[in-house]
Amino acid sequence: MTAGVDRHELRQIIAGLSEGVILVEPDQTITYANAAALAMHGAASLDEIGSTVDAYRARFALRYRNNHALESYPIERVAAGETVNDVVVEVRRTDDPDSTFVHSLRSLVATDRDGRPSCLALVLRDVSARFEAEERFEKTFNANPAPAVITRLADLRHVKVNAGFLEMTGHTREAVIGRSVYEVDVLAGARDRDLAVSRLHGGGTIPQMEACLDLPDGGSRFVIVAGQPIEMGDEPCMLFTFADLELRKKAEAALRQSEERFARAFRMTPVPTVLARAENLQVTGINAAFTRVFGLGEDGIVGRTLAEAGLWVTEAQRASFEAALGRHGCVPGVEVCLRHESGANLDCLVSAERVSLDEAGLVLLVLQDITARKHTERELFDAIETVMADTSWFSRGLIEKLAGLRRPGREGANGSVPDLTVRERQILNLICSGLEDDAIARKLGLSRNTVRNHGAALYRKLGLHKRAEVILWGRENGFPARAAGS
Repeated sequence: MTAGVDRHELRQIIAGLSEGVILVEPDQTITYANAAALAMHGAASLDEIGSTVDAYRARFALRYRNNHALESYPIERVAAGETVNDVVVEVRRTDDPDSTFVHSLRSLVATDRDGRPSCLALVLRDVSARFEAEERFEKTFNANPAPAVITRLADLRHVKVNAGFLEMTGHTREAVIGRSVYEVDVLAGARDRDLAVSRLHGGGTIPQMEACLDLPDGGSRFVIVAGQPIEMGDEPCMLFTFADLELRKKAEAALRQSEERFARAFRMTPVPTVLARAENLQVTGINAAFTRVFGLGEDGIVGRTLAEAGLWVTEAQRASFEAALGRHGCVPGVEVCLRHESGANLDCLVSAERVSLDEAGLVLLVLQDITARKHTERELFDAIETVMADTSWFSRGLIEKLAGLRRPGREGANGSVPDLTVRERQILNLICSGLEDDAIARKLGLSRNTVRNHGAALYRKLGLHKRAEVILWGRENGFPARAAGS
């Protein structure tokens, strides 16, 4: 079989290979390139690659991935009979700088029976896609604000670090790259360090866990660290990512201090105070003042509602209070009647507001005992109602002072008057002038029952129940008018 026949058959064999193959003669003549090799150079024919090594050099610029130029092209070394193994180069067409490829090259040298090179081949694999993906990963890795480090599993040395990790720790890039995982310890103080080290050596996923990294300034930083196996350039690596816990730790410390201050204030306040769950008002805590005023200790009320503990005297007040709390989230202060453990009724002013404690929704209730004050007020009001039976004894100034004592801060004291009829206003004027129903009937020429009917409508509109209250309300709101009884 002649050499020419041998080459022809060889070309047929390599024509359909997925790897690129370029045949070179010892005199540096390029005699053949299969379709894969042409495509890897963006060429349609052998003429575009070049018929000689010099022509190839003129049409394609090669450099290593680290941007260093090649002293001699792999195709030259193949022509010289040298062995080339897994050389990765970037190939750029000189007539089209935007056309670039990344090739992994090796040589194939066949010799004749006398040991002389008879067939020289450059074998190419297009690895552009892989390196493009690595470039994209590199850009993403560097731009990612989340701190990260990549460690090579073969020797457990850090090969990449991003700006986020450097900013978080204060390390310099030179102090991290090339150092072992134990020199710049990314698992320092890890909550389950033995598991993490075992997974690292086995190339397995390291689950999230808290750690405390040592910083170059002698300090430390709390983080959450996790590890994910990846490959870089066919090398098994571990991608460590970190979440900075420093702000969360500070926030937790501040929250603890705030909650401790709240707990101290809750315990020490002299006013009865209760904490209850927002969803069902089940009591979770009481202070000493509550026990002192209501007689119930923690064992008698914690875990129960105020109703279950028997504090509410009337169901209507409880329902009204809880409805207002549900609508508005707070109750600024309402007068209610609550029951002491002994069964005695206590007049109380109750305020409530939703609060958040330990991330739980709670209601803070303040129960102020106003029984003594209400008792004093009632005695005073009874005395006022007695003497108000004949208001002609009092000067207008004294009546105003008594009205202020009777209903301090009453709504409607701003001059607003309900929609009264002319007859109701006449009767209100005469009541505030001190006249009884019989005198009013004679003055207006009405029957006593008619006067009483108009009076009942007047009481209803004013929301009052006693004649003394009507007189005080009238005094607060400008009655009697100057034309009283007209």
